[in-house]
Amino acid sequence: MCRNRAPRAPAVSMPPERRSPGARRAVLIIAAAVAAIAVGLVGFSVGRLSTIDNPTPLSTSAEAGFARDMQVHHLQGAELAMLIRDRTDDDAVRRLGYDIALTQTQQAGQLYGWLTEWDLSQAGPEPSMTWMTRPGRSSETHEHTDGAHTPGAPMPGLATDAQIAQLTAATGVEAERQFLTLMIAHHLGAVDMAEAVQDRASNTSVLGFANSVIISQEAEITLMEEMLQARQP
Repeated sequence: MCRNRAPRAPAVSMPPERRSPGARRAVLIIAAAVAAIAVGLVGFSVGRLSTIDNPTPLSTSAEAGFARDMQVHHLQGAELAMLIRDRTDDDAVRRLGYDIALTQTQQAGQLYGWLTEWDLSQAGPEPSMTWMTRPGRSSETHEHTDGAHTPGAPMPGLATDAQIAQLTAATGVEAERQFLTLMIAHHLGAVDMAEAVQDRASNTSVLGFANSVIISQEAEITLMEEMLQARQP
């Protein structure tokens, strides 16, 4: 089914055929970073200016459920990123791992801070993913989200314990392939969660945060797909 997508970062004017692979990767990273920062600043400003229109979310709200579940999701992303940083000598992969670990740790702290500000428990009164099983505002069915989860089920894109153990034991190019495969799935799951909260939440700060996740992680997915293709045997 059709899925609503956030606007992509602006394209760079240089013709694609004149860009080197390294230049394309740099453009994607810079565009994603600029877009995420811009969206985050807008979301923060709107949130500050519209406090009256942003009542404190309830503990069972989509905002609270998203804040709790995305913390878990982001912290595993940071764990995977640190694992690959110590298992490869490839500068591009190590730099990507460091950036992901830094960004997702910072964002997890922001989500933790929201729950504290809302005077809500970090542990929810319902199983994880319950908020994603409730109907959203959209009349369209979101692929991978609506109807695809049950309360307490694993979050979309989370790596299993066996996959983490396999990555932990790997080194070099094999570790890079495993990391990129896992992180692409991980990012796709985060995008699904961000789209789901956009369809269910009303808090402007949460909506801005979700939009920045979609923009930045879709750009990183494109980058990681290129990197994975380059490492195929």
